[in-house]
Amino acid sequence: MKYVSLTLVALTSVALFGCNDEQTQGLTNTALMSAQTTAPYKQGDDIPATAFMQHNEVYNPESVIPPQCYTKTDGVNNPCYACHQSYDEKNRPNMMRDANLQGAYEFSDLGFKNHWKNLFKDRSELIKSISDQDITNWVNQDNYTPFIEKLKNNPDWKGEITPLNNLAYPEKAFDELGIAKDGSGWVAFNYKPFPSTFWPTNGSTGDVMIRLAEAFREKGETYNQDVYLANLSLVEMAVKGLDEISTPVISESRVGVDLNGDGKLTQVTSMLRSERYLGDANTIALAHQLYPQDTEFLHTVRYIGVDDDGQVFNAPRMKEVRYMKKHNFKSKQSLGAAYYREAKEKSFENYPQTLYLGDQGINNNFGWTINGYIEDKNGALRPQHEQELAFCNGCHKTIGSTYDQTFSFARKVEGKLGWGYINLKEMQDVPNKGEEQGEFLTYMMRVGGGDEFRQNQEMLMRWFNEDGTVNSKKVQSAKNLYELITPSKPRALALNKAYLTIVKEQSYLFGRDATIVKARNVLEQVDDSQQPLEPEHRYVWDMQLDWNKAE
Repeated sequence: MKYVSLTLVALTSVALFGCNDEQTQGLTNTALMSAQTTAPYKQGDDIPATAFMQHNEVYNPESVIPPQCYTKTDGVNNPCYACHQSYDEKNRPNMMRDANLQGAYEFSDLGFKNHWKNLFKDRSELIKSISDQDITNWVNQDNYTPFIEKLKNNPDWKGEITPLNNLAYPEKAFDELGIAKDGSGWVAFNYKPFPSTFWPTNGSTGDVMIRLAEAFREKGETYNQDVYLANLSLVEMAVKGLDEISTPVISESRVGVDLNGDGKLTQVTSMLRSERYLGDANTIALAHQLYPQDTEFLHTVRYIGVDDDGQVFNAPRMKEVRYMKKHNFKSKQSLGAAYYREAKEKSFENYPQTLYLGDQGINNNFGWTINGYIEDKNGALRPQHEQELAFCNGCHKTIGSTYDQTFSFARKVEGKLGWGYINLKEMQDVPNKGEEQGEFLTYMMRVGGGDEFRQNQEMLMRWFNEDGTVNSKKVQSAKNLYELITPSKPRALALNKAYLTIVKEQSYLFGRDATIVKARNVLEQVDDSQQPLEPEHRYVWDMQLDWNKAE
């Protein structure tokens, strides 16, 4: 395998050379850019993440391998099945079929080394200097609104701008159906968080919004909410492979179509699948498990908000704002060619390629443009560096579990109950398609913990027996997902503080998981002579949920 040199030039002798962690926290981007020295880094020096970006030296060419892939499974603890799947369905556009990765480390030589070294840093001492009040004040600040204003006022910015009024405060931003009150066309939906990185107990809260192109929102070039709701429902049916779905109240007269097939134009709360979309998009055909062109997603990753009573909520402050747009519709056949091209590149032992588009982000080569913004050391959102963005391809490119390279919408609460801002208190632990037992209960049983790394002690104490087995009856007695996957107030505050230390370091290239202590069940070096999991501990799984089994 080829080896990427980490030789750097023009580095600072004071701020960069041989930095320790405390020195790194005090660095600013300005200092990094202006500092000059003739002394290069030497092997063994503790190089800060900011230096790799400032000097365009690649830190980790295999950043598409996420930290979770280095979990120490002991052959039996399996978090891998949630991403790596194979299917018998012939019409499925996702042709990755990578369930074999539950039983083999198909990494490059460089990938066998775990580059996510933030996992191995104990932050328990660092967070002691941050008071509870300081972190509470921090997470309750809106950093999205000033970020949008900054982009609007930058004449040189060539990327997307996604204003959504009051997004920091969802109760102000969306109506009861999840439709943005500002007329922007964004629609929030209620979905079950993917296990288990996106569980609040493991570090972050978040939400997802979808927006279809104007033709899907209009009839006669005029906005029509009934048309929009009907088209959103058709997208859901297309992605999930449904023939019928419940809907919010829709006026068939305003749509101009008999949606439920009863031969009348009335107010309806369900509709049948049609071959084409409606309104001004009536020339566009539905495609199995694929979104129409120009579909957009907006995903915010937030700190854990927690009030005086210990109630957890989505904090105003955003760790990241993530954006996807389907700039090019690819047919099942075109996607097949893209999967083949990726497999061919890997067979020639080439590192994963990321097509960087400047301000517009990256192209995942499957029809999607992906962009992301993350906090600078002062908490203001900034565009992610191309090395930071390459991390996104690990999940939104070639893994077997996704639907059209996405996760959340396929996990939306089905039909009318799923239109509205995410609310964990309104969801139960329903099973996945084809299964009987709750998804999160199943996950904890297969993983052996409340997170991939089996180090969330609070989850172990709450839901596991002393012998390490899951207390199934207790998990099944949980009233809702909120009770099951939200942290206590002390843990929420500690996780927020731990992540803030990463922000101050700007060390995202080394990992952005909000871990408090050094990871114990994570490999620093993979032994490729060993299988990740024994055959009896590998599973078939569909990330779609069976919402019909909700009480």
